[in-house]
Order: sequence, then C-alpha cells, then structure tokens
Amino acid sequence: MEWFSIVILVLLGVQITQQVDYDCEDLLMGQYICPDPGKKHIDPETQQYFGCTKENKARVWCLAVDGINCTETANNTFTKEFPCQWTNGYHLDTTLLLSVFLGMFGVDRFYLGYPGIGLIKFCTLGGMFLGQLIDIVLIATQVVGPADGSAYVIPYYGAGIHIVRSDNTTYRLPRDDW
Repeated sequence: MEWFSIVILVLLGVQITQQVDYDCEDLLMGQYICPDPGKKHIDPETQQYFGCTKENKARVWCLAVDGINCTETANNTFTKEFPCQWTNGYHLDTTLLLSVFLGMFGVDRFYLGYPGIGLIKFCTLGGMFLGQLIDIVLIATQVVGPADGSAYVIPYYGAGIHIVRSDNTTYRLPRDDW
C-alpha cells in the first residue's frame, strides 16, 4: 500500500518540501527579495520608505525564498534595514520658488530654518541681489538644505543629487589609460 501511495504522489507531481529555520539577517543575496513586492513601502508624500529615521535608515519587509522559515517571524518574511533619506516636509520646488521670487527678502532662508541669514538678506535686500543669486544656485544644487539636517522632498523623478566626497583615506584605483 505504501508503494502505491508513493507512486500516486510522484505521478501527481506533489512535492514535499522541508522547511528550514534560519536567522534571516544572515541570508545571502538570491535567497530573499527586498522589499517584499506584496507590500507598500514608499510614502507617496515623501517618496521615501515608510518609517525612515533621522539616521537615514528604514526597516523594510523582505521575503525569503520558499523552504526557508525565519526564526524571527516563524514564516518566510522578515525585516531588513535599508538606506533612505529622512525628510521633514521641506520641498525643493517650494524652496526654489521662494528663493527666486522672494529671496531678496530672505523668505527662502526663513523657510529652511535659518532666521539669522534670512534677517541679513532682508536688511540688505538680498545682499544687493548678489546674495539672492548665490542662494538660488546653492539651493538648486542642493548644497544648502534644511537647518534640521533633513533632505528635501523631491518628486519621484526629481533632480536628486548625491554628493560623493573623498578625503586622505580614499583610495583611487589606478587605471591603464591614465
């Protein structure tokens, strides 16, 4: 009778899988997918992950491959930290419009949280308009950001800039064509 049931199972293509428990923080690439495509992770207001902290990290739900159970959740889902840009509601387009049209009065700097510089720009009429022009360039290149250290809220396909810095410990890989 056992032989008959085994043949039936093989013919029907039923696979018996063995679930293995793992610490899912130690899984290798290809053993999980992040973020889980079945969940909403992006905040439509900020275009960043939900729960992005001031440390620029957010916990995102991930999905392990079939046959792997995570010890944290007792199923195949787990959370993993991902980098993000913490935003506090300052929009880049609003800041640029304030800088272009009301920059001579320092409104852009008041909006970003720099009342001292805003007052200086107000009293000097934007630094004789030269300070206003410099501020437009600095804000457009995202050198000047909000005073609280947050990132700008930029539309999904906006002009996000990532500055790459180097110091004395940075190693430049020599190339043959140099």
